[in-house]
Amino acid sequence: MGIGRIGRHLVEHRWRLRRIFPPATLARIEQAIKAGEATHAGQVRFVVEGALDGAPLFRNQPARERALDIFSQLRIWDTDHNNGVLIYLLLADRDVEIVADRGIDAKVGGAGWETICKAMEADFRAGHFEAGVIKGIAAVSRELSAHFPRRGAVPNELPDAPVVM
Repeated sequence: MGIGRIGRHLVEHRWRLRRIFPPATLARIEQAIKAGEATHAGQVRFVVEGALDGAPLFRNQPARERALDIFSQLRIWDTDHNNGVLIYLLLADRDVEIVADRGIDAKVGGAGWETICKAMEADFRAGHFEAGVIKGIAAVSRELSAHFPRRGAVPNELPDAPVVM
C-alpha cells in the first residue's frame, strides 16, 4: 500500500465530487443512459466514487476489485440476457473500470472495454468529466446495440440514475 494513494484518498473531499458531478450533470448522465438504452436491450449503470475509505482503502483494494464489488452489490449481473454493464469511476485514483456481464463481455472482450476506459480517462485528464462520461455511455451503448439490438418493448431492469458514493 503506497502512502501516496492513501494520501490521495484521505484528502479527496466529497465537495469536489459534488462540484464535478452536480445535480444538473447527474441528470444529463441519466438522460444519456436512457437515450442509450432506447437503442438496445442492455442495462447500463454509472457509479462515481470520490475516494475509498475504511477497510477498502487500508486493504489497498484496486479500482477493478472495487468495481466488481459494486457490480455485485447493485445486482447488475441479474439481467435477463446477462447484458448489464457498469461504468465505474474512482475519482481519487482517476481510474475508470467497466465491468460487463458475461453475455456482452463475451462479445466485446477486455480490449474493447479498455479502449472505452482510456478514451474516458483522456477526457477526465483534460477536465471534461461530464463529456467523458456521456461519450463513454454512448460507446457502451453502441456495443450493446450491435450485440443486443432493441426489438420491441424492453423492460428497464435497472435504475438509470447515476450512483454517487
